[in-house]
Amino acid sequence: MAMNEDENEDDFEFERRFFCRNLPRELLGESRPTLIVQSYYVHEDNFALRVRLQGQVDPVVPMTTRTDALHTLLEEGDHFEAASMTAKGPSVGGTRYEAERAIDPGIALELILRGGIPIVKNRYGVWLDEDWWNLDVFGDGNAPLVVAEVERTGPVTDLTIPDFCATEITDDPRFSNDGLADHPFGDWATNFDRELKASGPCFLTNFDQNRDS
Repeated sequence: MAMNEDENEDDFEFERRFFCRNLPRELLGESRPTLIVQSYYVHEDNFALRVRLQGQVDPVVPMTTRTDALHTLLEEGDHFEAASMTAKGPSVGGTRYEAERAIDPGIALELILRGGIPIVKNRYGVWLDEDWWNLDVFGDGNAPLVVAEVERTGPVTDLTIPDFCATEITDDPRFSNDGLADHPFGDWATNFDRELKASGPCFLTNFDQNRDS
């Protein structure tokens, strides 16, 4: 991917993402999750403009179909410690343009309350082999979706894939967070389950060798 002179090398993310089943509960017990509420103001053709608030909450907010994003935002507003605004481009082969800038949490809260399509999730972090993995547990219309992702400073090659990763969704725009804002997983989970049973799991092979855990 060519880079313009005005683009920063840090404005690209390299990640691989996986749809999860049978996530070991002990993994979630290893760390306190970060509560994330984020809203999408542009979310078409895998281009997105996002405002995010995040922070750690005690007790942990359970992620179910009843976990409303805006209600959670209002209830836990004092616990959000960081906020950002991010512009994203389409994901191509595990690489995506992503320019993220910190903004004031109070401004972010007011922006989310005033527009966009919000989603809510708990993000857990855990070391698995040589990589740091984010495990996102979604609430509201996206429950009971769990997505695992690993991000590096360069292409994610020779990855050890945990056995709880049912199939790869790196370049599936339905599972991008902006895609989930527009079309929540709960609306098409049954169809996806049928699709996965019919086609079986799929893992990208253009990242050198994948290794099973």
